Amino acid sequence: MKVAPLHRALQAHGGFASKIVHTGQHYDERMSDIFFRQLELPEPDRYLGVGSGTHAQQTARVMTAFEKVLEAGQPDLVVVVGDVNSTLACSLVAAKLHVPVAHVEAGLRSGDRHMPEEINRLVTDALSDYLFVTEQSGVDNLRAEGVAEERISFVGNVMIDALVHFREKAARRPILEGLGLEPRRYALMTMHRPANVDAEAGLLRLLQTIEVVAEQVCLVFPLHPRTRKRFEEAGLLGGLKAVEGLRLLDPLGYLDFLRLMEEAAVVITDSGGIQEETTFLQVPCLTLRESTERPVTVELGTNELMPLDAVLVGNRVRQILAGTPPVGKAPLLWDGRAAERIVDVLQHELLEKEP
Repeated sequence: MKVAPLHRALQAHGGFASKIVHTGQHYDERMSDIFFRQLELPEPDRYLGVGSGTHAQQTARVMTAFEKVLEAGQPDLVVVVGDVNSTLACSLVAAKLHVPVAHVEAGLRSGDRHMPEEINRLVTDALSDYLFVTEQSGVDNLRAEGVAEERISFVGNVMIDALVHFREKAARRPILEGLGLEPRRYALMTMHRPANVDAEAGLLRLLQTIEVVAEQVCLVFPLHPRTRKRFEEAGLLGGLKAVEGLRLLDPLGYLDFLRLMEEAAVVITDSGGIQEETTFLQVPCLTLRESTERPVTVELGTNELMPLDAVLVGNRVRQILAGTPPVGKAPLLWDGRAAERIVDVLQHELLEKEP
């Protein structure tokens, strides 16, 4: 979702040759290939196929494979997005080969180093030459860490670029009709963070929360492959499937999920990007985490942080359904033009400056 607007803007500019490298970190067809098709991305120029593994294994495999790509291609710039292991790995390789790095979605901080994504953010930002920021907290964080002002560009949010571009197309998807759902008459859930699903205690709390919410409203839950695996390993998948009022789905493509998200009464998640999308769409969002690296979604948006606690979540869902949802507004520069601003900066830095 973040690469698509960037690639489109770079191609439209005409002064850049944009090449896409798919590391294969997200390797499930339903979680990767379908997104390429729906987001109108071309086939990747290189597919590394690294697959799953521990954080160290995955990062090492991406580094080994991406080093060959850079040595063969000799690019002028490597652009990385977000905070996944691929982001960290490609930044490290590029920095060691003295290729400039641009980090899109820079400066976000949760303050929680138990989250692997937080480590990825910190290291990637330290290595990057160009830091493209989505919200004011990112600028503040980078300044506090001593990053030079000329490396920081507040450009807005490419996730919102994708949403704006595809919103009308998503609205025509028949996913609600196919599932027999009515707008604002269901809740939508996604859960996959290690803190929530890796331990049996967390899975039990999640199952209790699902039961409490599903008693009040139809709960639609597209099950991430990793989360399904954890439920299976804990022997809890049967109990999950037996919850009355729960609609358990396979992973969805971007367009179907966007339609479900926009029409939901409330979204319950532990995802970073969904906090942003629901804020833009003005849909109530309960994020079951202790902290967020996207504080603007709480300060200005419709996002609320909550612990994974069945009683607290159930009570808040009840309040929202009764007509007391949070009210917010779209943050500054979340207008669908972030990728264009990024390209403007790159044009100035790479094409106009004297060598």
